[in-house]
Amino acid sequence: MFSLKDKVALVTGASQGIGRETALALAEAGAKVAVAARNEEKLITLVADIQAAGGEAIAIRMDVADPDQIKSGFKQTLEKFTRLDILVNNAAITRDGLALRMKQEDWDAVIRTNLTGAHLCIQQSLATMMRARAGRIINIASVVAQMGNAGQANYVAAKAGLVGLTKAIAIEIASRNITVNAVAPGFIATPMTDVLSEAVKTELKNRIPLGRMGTAQDVASAIVFLASDEAAYITGHVLDVNGGLYLA
Repeated sequence: MFSLKDKVALVTGASQGIGRETALALAEAGAKVAVAARNEEKLITLVADIQAAGGEAIAIRMDVADPDQIKSGFKQTLEKFTRLDILVNNAAITRDGLALRMKQEDWDAVIRTNLTGAHLCIQQSLATMMRARAGRIINIASVVAQMGNAGQANYVAAKAGLVGLTKAIAIEIASRNITVNAVAPGFIATPMTDVLSEAVKTELKNRIPLGRMGTAQDVASAIVFLASDEAAYITGHVLDVNGGLYLA
């Protein structure tokens, strides 16, 4: 296990799925964790689980589509822990539909949450990290950012934008010893994919060389690695966690 002892992490979209497992994994590695999401009830349960395992965490109600809530969430984190070493931009929504019929509000909502929200979170983290001359920023992209996906033009565009944002910020702040990387999960068994029919899930598994959908723990392990000292010389990289579904 990589050690994150004495580090402080903030994870957005932490109430379920990849975000929840990431928060648990970061805490297990020794980090103090601020868990942020819109569902405060689930966050409180997550904090209790982390504390029961001997970790330290706080719950922060945050909708990353709201700049004021982002500012407040980062302020609460710094007031509690006095520092921020790791940011995991995981919060995301879907509003699927064919491009021809996609409503502008569905396009705007996905871009605002999945891309603009991540950008605003990065802005809030940079002042603290730049003063410390150290930090890890990890953006959760998607395999569809690389291969496309019908009916998800807004989601694909947002996640592809997140890859570009990762590379741009990595170059901007490399001199401050801050690394910026992305993790691109494939099809992962989470509440977001639970809505798929069994027929669709079977078809997806048949396309994946490893023969199974990924788990949230698979993704969380990759995030812990990128947050660790062992990944200090990796920046601007997109780490695929997709079972071989797409080989860049």
